[in-house]
Amino acid sequence: MGAGLRTLLNSSEEQTLFELRTATTVPQRVKDRAAMIRLSHQGMYVEKIAALFQYNVRTVRQTLHRWQQKGLGGLWDAPHPGAQRRWHPEDMECLHQEERTYK
Repeated sequence: MGAGLRTLLNSSEEQTLFELRTATTVPQRVKDRAAMIRLSHQGMYVEKIAALFQYNVRTVRQTLHRWQQKGLGGLWDAPHPGAQRRWHPEDMECLHQEERTYK
């Protein structure tokens, strides 16, 4: 076993993480991260959490560190870079308002 890394939660944080784990509108990665944090709080070792979720130990440690540094916001992925939008909201609005000439 590696060096111990344990997360301590208060009752409201634990309740919030439980609700995230069972929410239907939350991405699966966020649900998994919430469960990892709760298991750490309950005393499970990082290595066992990693084996349970079939993740790398490093991933679990990063998740726990992100929770300690950023709190709830650290559970979600950062926005990914990508191409700029080619359509602007004004363009889409115009398309919805203009009459169609095709069938």
